[in-house]
Amino acid sequence: MTENRDSSVKPETAYRTISEAATAIGVPQHVLRFWETRFRQLQPLKRGGNRRYYRHTDMLLLAKIRFMLHDQGLTIRGAQQALAGKSMTVADAPVPDAPNVTELPHLARFELDRLIAVRDRLRAALLA
Repeated sequence: MTENRDSSVKPETAYRTISEAATAIGVPQHVLRFWETRFRQLQPLKRGGNRRYYRHTDMLLLAKIRFMLHDQGLTIRGAQQALAGKSMTVADAPVPDAPNVTELPHLARFELDRLIAVRDRLRAALLA
């Protein structure tokens, strides 16, 4: 019996190692460690040997941080302010069109579908 090690097929309740999280988000492991020092909201579980385990909520936060820093071009400070709700209102936030999956290899398909659904709900709320 072989075990499936593909982190993209893990259920939402499963924890991900730093290696799996880094692969899913598309950044090196040291970047995730650095982000922990800059974003107080990011607090993965730490177990024996200081090993990190990322919950589903951590993965969503990592994807959001990566999007702000890499795709939107925000600085660390700008991303910190955006997460704290200090830099823009929801009405000011840009609502991007549906991304092409090939343009976002760092997001697992299930997370991309979830983000698209959230985007569509926000767009509907803003236009109402």
